[in-house]
Amino acid sequence: MNSQPLSAVRNRYYDGVPDYMTEVYDWAYVDPRRARLLDRNLVVRILLFGNDRRLMQAYLDEVRPGMRVWQVAHVYGDLVRRVADRVGRSGRFWLTDITPVQVEHGSAKLADCPQAEVWRADAASFCPPEACELICSFFLLHEVPDDKKRAIVDHLLSLLPEGGTLLFVDYHKPAWWQPIGWLLRGVNAWLEPFAHALWRHDIAHFASHAERYRWDKRTLFGGVYQVVKVTRRTGE
Repeated sequence: MNSQPLSAVRNRYYDGVPDYMTEVYDWAYVDPRRARLLDRNLVVRILLFGNDRRLMQAYLDEVRPGMRVWQVAHVYGDLVRRVADRVGRSGRFWLTDITPVQVEHGSAKLADCPQAEVWRADAASFCPPEACELICSFFLLHEVPDDKKRAIVDHLLSLLPEGGTLLFVDYHKPAWWQPIGWLLRGVNAWLEPFAHALWRHDIAHFASHAERYRWDKRTLFGGVYQVVKVTRRTGE
């Protein structure tokens, strides 16, 4: 049986990965052994307190057959396959991620979808081959530092065509009465140091020219999650 030295495996999965990912999220998104354990629908359901299907549906409701869709980061579970199936053979689906293991997982899920392409790329600089009618950031912003949040938001807005939609699904500040909020405070302090910024600021705060866009936000599960639909204002 062929085997690779541990150093070679590490180089394969860690080379070019941003420091904030290896320092903060190695346990979740970089280490290939842990990724294999976590990439399951049940894990996603537990982490989202049973709200996984509702949050995914908010995204899927924006997807129509024949659409050109870019999802800016891989998501554990079956979401990427469900999006690719919904755009269908007449559409296009681009999936990007910055880490090799996530690209590997996404590629495996979409291997038999000719309408789908998976790229290793930075969400703050990737440009899809064609203009996208829908761009979705699904639980990415809470995982990146504030300067990276700004770079990603501005870049995605710059690619938003008139009539197109940019969708953010992510964490939000829970209502005062939501007991999950106290749990998440501890989780953020321990494991998610970049997430609390979404408690302090609307996503529009990270846009250089937020006034050029319409930001329609709704919250779910007592404010724990937000779905923000962004469109260009007429004439902008």
